[in-house]
Amino acid sequence: MNTLNRYKDHAPRWAKDLANAATRAYGIRTAARRHLPDFLVIGTKRGGSTSMWNYLTQHPLVMPMFPASRGLKSPWYFSVNLAKGDNWYRSHFATEREIEAVAARHGHRPLTGEACPYYLYDPRIPALVRERMPAVKLVVLLRDPVKRAYSHYWEAVGKGVEPLTFEEALAEEFDRLRGEPERMALDPHYHSLPHDYLSYRDRGIYRPQLEQWFALFPRDRFLIMSAESLYADEQAGFDRVTDFLGLPRHRLTTVERHNRLPAPPMAEATRVRLTDFYRSHNRELYTLLGEDFGWPA
Repeated sequence: MNTLNRYKDHAPRWAKDLANAATRAYGIRTAARRHLPDFLVIGTKRGGSTSMWNYLTQHPLVMPMFPASRGLKSPWYFSVNLAKGDNWYRSHFATEREIEAVAARHGHRPLTGEACPYYLYDPRIPALVRERMPAVKLVVLLRDPVKRAYSHYWEAVGKGVEPLTFEEALAEEFDRLRGEPERMALDPHYHSLPHDYLSYRDRGIYRPQLEQWFALFPRDRFLIMSAESLYADEQAGFDRVTDFLGLPRHRLTTVERHNRLPAPPMAEATRVRLTDFYRSHNRELYTLLGEDFGWPA
């Protein structure tokens, strides 16, 4: 660990906050010189987007978010921080001067990007992205929806936002989400906590989420793959993404799986019910994509 990281780990909270405020203020002042993302990793939640982001930032031609010392994967702009404005969003990315310096060093222009799995699900976000980045490339990782829902639940438990059992939460999901899409449609700055954190079953119905993006972006702007295929061979999955982004291939130095959550086994009766629930939705997804990911259908 270098000296800077050792200092960061032991610095008091007020010092970290002051440093973060100073770097963000500088980023905003220089926003006009900063480059909006070339690509977004937009989902799905608990589907490998954090791992993919960490693989991508191993590539010498993927620029880290600013400041690099914070190790950010997203500023959650379109989902949480839209009211802070576009200059605030731009403040998180590399300047053209930094990009040109890396290009001169490697003989290939580097890319900027971010990874936020909520972007796939929030119906307001495709239009917001198209308005600002009409040429952006979009990487989508999808996971077996039964396993995704259960992992999502345990993440919510770990964050202290879920007091119910998994079965209780599934039973309450419809009522918890009732009216939230309507509130979101009326207020572009409204961040719905139930829609984001408690949407265990609904988030695994992938076809409508993809269609809201397909309506605004050409299909060749998307790379869609399963988390299972990524974790079966991380280097091969990473190569698919770098090929899609137009980057030269790069050998990963580490293939650590990020954000892995320990959890007790799911009740078998619950697994069966969820598997049956998703069969038709999985078939509809496979029809849309012309690809079968191997989940029950």
